[in-house]
Amino acid sequence: MKGIEVYRELAPLLQAEPVVCANGYISREFFNVDDRKGNFYMIGSMGLASSIGLGVALARPDRKTIILDGDGNVLMAMGTLAMIAAAQPKNLLHICIDNEVYESTGKQRSLSSAIRLEEVAKSSGYTQVLRVTKKEELKPAYEQLHAADGPTFLLIKVEPGFDPNNGRVTHTPEEIKSRFMETLTS
Repeated sequence: MKGIEVYRELAPLLQAEPVVCANGYISREFFNVDDRKGNFYMIGSMGLASSIGLGVALARPDRKTIILDGDGNVLMAMGTLAMIAAAQPKNLLHICIDNEVYESTGKQRSLSSAIRLEEVAKSSGYTQVLRVTKKEELKPAYEQLHAADGPTFLLIKVEPGFDPNNGRVTHTPEEIKSRFMETLTS
């Protein structure tokens, strides 16, 4: 499974949830599949999608919050897993797209080939964790964790292969923030 397939499977499952997308190809590809005001695209700031997602979940406990993260981002900010687990936001679903490389910077190997990030999340205190490796497993796993009290963690194994020809996010950082905040206050 490629990352783009994951986004095409996830997009129809989303309703009005705020979605915080990690930087790099994750933001770019999700933008090209399902651009909506409720998506917050990280431009740079590697590793901070989970911190922002936690803040959104705590500020809006009445709404499910989704983080679309990557293995490199999770590895860069592992302390945030513990912070999320300690805060125990019941409305947080943390999704990690794990291709075992830092793809947007040249496909350098990440440590996720040796470290099971879903086990790190579980040992940190996430309430439920699941790992999927096949496209047909994705929807049931997402629905299970979306319905559960969080924080929950879904690790999705994919092959490297983000499309470098996918255009960049065309909204300015100011536009991204304004659009996103509009959806949070409505």
